[in-house]
Amino acid sequence: MKTRDITQIIQAKPASDGAGVRLNRTIGGGGLQGFDPFLMLDEFNSDNADDYIAGFPSHPHRGFETVTYMLEGNMLHEDHMGNKGLLQSGDVQWMTAARGIIHSEMPQQVEGRMRGFQLWINLPAKEKMNDPHYEDIKAANIPVIETEDYWVKVVAGNLVLNGQTVVGAVNGISTAPVYLDVRLKPNTSLTLPIADTHKLLLYVYEGEARVNEKIVKQQQMGVSDSGEELTLNAGDHGLKALVLAGKPLQEPIANWGPFVMNTREEIEQAISDYRNGVLTQ
Repeated sequence: MKTRDITQIIQAKPASDGAGVRLNRTIGGGGLQGFDPFLMLDEFNSDNADDYIAGFPSHPHRGFETVTYMLEGNMLHEDHMGNKGLLQSGDVQWMTAARGIIHSEMPQQVEGRMRGFQLWINLPAKEKMNDPHYEDIKAANIPVIETEDYWVKVVAGNLVLNGQTVVGAVNGISTAPVYLDVRLKPNTSLTLPIADTHKLLLYVYEGEARVNEKIVKQQQMGVSDSGEELTLNAGDHGLKALVLAGKPLQEPIANWGPFVMNTREEIEQAISDYRNGVLTQ
């Protein structure tokens, strides 16, 4: 099988979003085509309430999906459709904004650590104006594979390890995403099968990973364009990382803030729809 290499390493940079939430961002903004179908990846991690307490008040989205994965803390989701859900440690929210959703994400704590990730995944043009929906997935309903050497949480996609096929909590998405939280003990290794059709992102949030001759350190993201399997080697301090893979859409991307479409005209329409109160109609 063809082994994957890391072709690019990106250092996360401090950023701010929502009403002033401090986070570290690896991708987002311009140049998104190179990470297709992924649009943005943020990590938030602080035990200082001033860094997160203002949260993400009511705001719109159109044209993509957001995936929020909480490691620690409590975040309340509310949207214009009347959905309401409390994300707690280990939980995942998978939201498909499609033609339009207006929602808020607000911390439900005034002290303690708030830690997690938000990933944006593009939708194909034919699905961008579908009805929006979202799903809260409790930690207990997300499969985990565990041995003496590793722990793997299968949020999305299917994973075959040691002859066992594990079906992730989320499937049936057009970009066929794989979303894994992988944790290795110090100086151990793990090989993961990943479809050669998929772009792969490896985000290290603790420790470091060696992939062939490349080292991906904490708060760095490694990019892999092709290959059938990824071999992760943990360093002396072990490894905790997100392994994200998806099938590129190979469609034009036009983006502005919370809207991701295919043309500038569609972005202008989204802005107009929001200003005129018809984004969600």
